[in-house]
Amino acid sequence: MGILEGKNILVAGVTMNTSIGYRVAELAQAEGANVVVSNFGRAMSLTSRVLRRLDPVPPLLELDVTDDEHLSTLAERIGEHFDHLDGVVHSIAYANPETALGGKFLSTPFSDVSTSVQTSAYSLVSLVMACKPLLSPSASVVGLTFDATVSWPIYDWMGVSKAALESASRYLARYLGPDGVRCNLVAAGPLETIAKKAIPGSEEFNNIWGKRAPLGWDSKDLTPTAKAVVALLSDWFPSTTGEMLHVDGGLHSTGA
Repeated sequence: MGILEGKNILVAGVTMNTSIGYRVAELAQAEGANVVVSNFGRAMSLTSRVLRRLDPVPPLLELDVTDDEHLSTLAERIGEHFDHLDGVVHSIAYANPETALGGKFLSTPFSDVSTSVQTSAYSLVSLVMACKPLLSPSASVVGLTFDATVSWPIYDWMGVSKAALESASRYLARYLGPDGVRCNLVAAGPLETIAKKAIPGSEEFNNIWGKRAPLGWDSKDLTPTAKAVVALLSDWFPSTTGEMLHVDGGLHSTGA
C-alpha cells in the first residue's frame, strides 16, 4: 500500500517527461494516488502525448493560471473526475527570457516583471483558491521553488518571483491552517527541465552545484525532488506547514 493510496491529486504544470510535475505524477500514481494533470494552450497536445506513458493515463485539464475563466471553472471541471482533492502541486513559473533573465535585471520593464510575478507567485494563491471548494480537511499543497533567500547569477526577476512565491506559501499556510490545509515548498537544485533550458547562461548553475553541493548533484535526476513532493503530499508530515524543504544536495547549507 502506497503512501498516497486513494488520494486525489492535481498536478498543475506538466509539459514534458523531463518536467518535475511529470515525475511527481508518475511517483504519485505509483504510491496509489488518483491524478489529474493540467497545462494550457499549444502545450496541451505535447502534454497529452507524454501522459500516454503513464498507467493509467490521467485526465488532462486546460488551465492557464492567469485566466480568470479557467480558474473560476476549475473546481467544476476537476469535479467531473473527483469529488474532492487531497493534494495540489504547483509546478508553474514563467519569466520572459529576453528581458527578465540572463543579467538584464536593471532594465526589465514592469510589464514583464508583473507577468513573471503573476505567473510564478500569485498563481499559487489563485490556484489554491480555485481548488478550495474541493480541498479535504487534511489536504496538502506543495509548490516548487529555487531557493530565493539569496540572489543567483542570471536568475534575476525569476528570483524575485520565487521570493514572492516563498512568502505567498507562508501566508497560505497561515490562512489555510485553521481549515487543516498544509502548504509547503520544495527548493530543488538545478534540473534539466524546459524552464531551466530557457534561462540564458543556466549552465552556470551546474558549475556552482558541481563545486559546492556536499552530496553532489545530478541535474538530470528528477526523482529526489519528486519524492520530496510526494512525501509532503502524504500523511507523513501532518504538522508541517509554511516550510521550504531543500532537495539540493546540501548546497544551501554551505558558504563560499
